[in-house]
Amino acid sequence: MLFNSIEFAIFLPIVFLLYWFVFNRQERIRNLFIIVVSYIFYGWWDWRFLLLIAFTSLCSYLSGVGIESVRRNERGGERRARWISGANIVLNLGILGIFKYYNFFVSEFAARFLDGDTSGLLVRLILPVGISFYTFQALSYSIDVYRRKLDATHDITAFFAYISFFPQLVAGPIERATNLLPQFYRLQRFDYAAAVDGGRRILWGLFKKIVVADSCAGMVNRIFADYQELPGSTLLIGALLFAFQIYGDFSGYSDIAIGTARLFGFRLMQNFRVPYFSRDIAEFWRRWHISLNTWFRDYIYIPLGGSRVSKAKVIRNTFIIFLVSGFWHGANWTFLAWGAYHALLFMPLILMNRNRHNTDTAAEGRMLPSLREAASMTVTFALVVVGWILFRAETIGDAWHYLQGICSRSLLAKPVGYGEEHMLWQTFAFILVLLIVEWIQRNREHGLALDRVRSAPLRWIIYYAVIISLFFGEGVETFIYFQF
Repeated sequence: MLFNSIEFAIFLPIVFLLYWFVFNRQERIRNLFIIVVSYIFYGWWDWRFLLLIAFTSLCSYLSGVGIESVRRNERGGERRARWISGANIVLNLGILGIFKYYNFFVSEFAARFLDGDTSGLLVRLILPVGISFYTFQALSYSIDVYRRKLDATHDITAFFAYISFFPQLVAGPIERATNLLPQFYRLQRFDYAAAVDGGRRILWGLFKKIVVADSCAGMVNRIFADYQELPGSTLLIGALLFAFQIYGDFSGYSDIAIGTARLFGFRLMQNFRVPYFSRDIAEFWRRWHISLNTWFRDYIYIPLGGSRVSKAKVIRNTFIIFLVSGFWHGANWTFLAWGAYHALLFMPLILMNRNRHNTDTAAEGRMLPSLREAASMTVTFALVVVGWILFRAETIGDAWHYLQGICSRSLLAKPVGYGEEHMLWQTFAFILVLLIVEWIQRNREHGLALDRVRSAPLRWIIYYAVIISLFFGEGVETFIYFQF
């Protein structure tokens, strides 16, 4: 079920009313209700996906109980706890690997050793929506229980609700059990201020998705499909539009998810903090897809030694997490190249010990950035856009030729050939609105956090303006990160 669909517009109010006015006595009954509606939400695409998420949830739940049990009751319990935790990790990553990467590895093996013959080797599998997200969420639980950062839960309904919680189930944020699971142990009480803020955030997320991302999508698809026939100026427009498409699409989803959770009394972690206002690539990654990047930091980077090792090992650790991050996004060499590209961008910062330099907000306490900050943000954004070309292209060769096209003499030619040229200026106007609002609100949790605006009429004018803008969207597009 899509957040930007009629079905969800009907589904959400019904669930909201039942949650607060019918299933409002006991947290266990309410958690069962959350599981049911979450499974309806997830099974809307294909009911067979439910078997997999239920199996993942059950295995991770039992792993936590098993780790606690062997530690408490048996000699050598620590060793057996390690085996249980490791088995759960292998099982979950194995399922993810089969569905997401099996055909990729088979095709690559066949291309190198079997003259490309894959007959009888490939398997027709439907990639379950959001499998990478809920798998990592389940893994964080069992790893934290093994590390003694969290007590194993014996409340199976709370655990299943934690894994399947519908607002963030399909595309994050990837929640940690230490944050979200305890929220299912208590009966949530309605908080009017939190619900209002959730509604604002949903509205802002819909603006980013429907008005910005979906307006970019059609032109981006046409430009990347026909890039060999287009001048460099048009290719540059396509790259810029994709940068805002993927940001509006993914951060829009996160805003809707976080806002929806707020309607039900739950607080999810922030997943984006105006990343396109970053002054270096390290700051960008502290502000982009925060839940995934902190996951890799805590469960891969730090166990490898993090930054408290030699410079050579810091560089090694950085490449490992970026290559893993790239491969997490999909079974394609372009994603690995995208990860390696960002790791290379990190190298000067690591070598000069400047990777933790920009930890504050740009132009802190000022309306406008300094010339140096503006230049740094422009350079960082340009580097990120180059990376997005790798991310969006079908092959590394396509990405290389696309970049060559941008760097050709035709960069100075009049942009042509992207279809529906009259839409371009309207789309850039919406992007400009997005940038202005997010710059003004860069220290707030989202663009429509207007609790400091004391004029109620002004707040409602802003709300209605955003609602009206939704009608300028370009139909219903699926979310980009559903494929991951």
